[in-house]
Amino acid sequence: MKLLQADAFDLSELIRPGDTVLWGQANAEPLPLTTALMAQRARIGRFRVMLGIANNATCRPEHADHVDLLAYCGAGANRELGNAGVLDILPCHYSQLPAMIESGALRIDVLLLQLAPADTNGRYSLSIAHEYLLPALDRARVVIAEVNQQAPRTFGERTLGSDDLDAVLHTDRPPLENPPARLREADNRIAAQIAELIDDGATLQMGIGAIPDAVLGALLQHRDLGVHSGSLGDGVAQLMQAGVITNARKNRDCGRSVGGVLLGSRVIHEFAHDNPTIQLRSTAYTHDADVLASLNQLVAINSAVEVDLTGQVNSEVAAGSYVGAVGGALDFLRGAARSRGGLPIIALPATAGASSRIVTRLTGPVTIPRSDAGLIVTEYGVADLRGKNLRQRVECLLKIAAPQHRSALEAQL
Repeated sequence: MKLLQADAFDLSELIRPGDTVLWGQANAEPLPLTTALMAQRARIGRFRVMLGIANNATCRPEHADHVDLLAYCGAGANRELGNAGVLDILPCHYSQLPAMIESGALRIDVLLLQLAPADTNGRYSLSIAHEYLLPALDRARVVIAEVNQQAPRTFGERTLGSDDLDAVLHTDRPPLENPPARLREADNRIAAQIAELIDDGATLQMGIGAIPDAVLGALLQHRDLGVHSGSLGDGVAQLMQAGVITNARKNRDCGRSVGGVLLGSRVIHEFAHDNPTIQLRSTAYTHDADVLASLNQLVAINSAVEVDLTGQVNSEVAAGSYVGAVGGALDFLRGAARSRGGLPIIALPATAGASSRIVTRLTGPVTIPRSDAGLIVTEYGVADLRGKNLRQRVECLLKIAAPQHRSALEAQL
């Protein structure tokens, strides 16, 4: 294992032209390594980067001079890359990523990690993220780690030893954080309606965005909730501290909140540190269809850009920009639909500016087909599309559209 010096290290000794480089997404990004990678791109020669959620604008449009940029989503700083025309999108379900990496269909040559310091046994925690990093660990030719003194030490499927790492950079910095969501009145009204649908003892999955955060804030009167989700944020930590989320009634992973990545601020980072009631797992587990179906009362709560009057959902493109992802929404909606007592929920404000988000025709792709539509929630009500024919769906969705747009939507039909 090579020790990298903080003031000067040459990644061209480890990374080759033509390589594909992957790192942990969002707050799991090993920022000193990724920043150096972009600064040294010309020295390395042309290579490719596979991006997840980008909380930091490490990759800039001008970096496309030597870097091919690929991502499964348009979230965060990726939006600027997409708008500049330098970002390729991998339109796949989140659950497909591990198999694609394992098979080599998505080739990963170099893996950059942020790790917590070694424990007394010399083992490193993967800290903020497990998810698709685990299959990449087994496929990458080179693994380079930032061992961050301030990274939380978390419990999960796997720890690493020195023999798993080709090079290590020691740092002492606060990890990246997500700013708190800005909640609007519509978000809180939607959250209140969803909270009424959730029974005590249910297991929650929360997508990314203001509405899932608002839902967590509306659950303070609930009891013995559980969590099995792709991401765990500040709201989960706060409800666990309040005794609302206990995971006591989960029929799987009882007593533990399960997720793939910590997606919040120092609140969740500090709560998860050395906390065995927080378990990070691989995408192959968190998004597995049979695992999700086996969870009783799984409530999947995800957002969308727009929904048409038959229940088709666009979660990817808004106003011509790629802002979302295929992601894991359909994985969890199908899991909740198979779960005993489960609820597959898509929630969105009824309007965006002056435009309706309940539409007669989607302006972007069909991310979620109408055959998988469950409950659609806006601030104006809940449309339960399960078992409804097309005519009934139109009637239900018109009722939860913004009142000022209903007559226009009927006329367009």
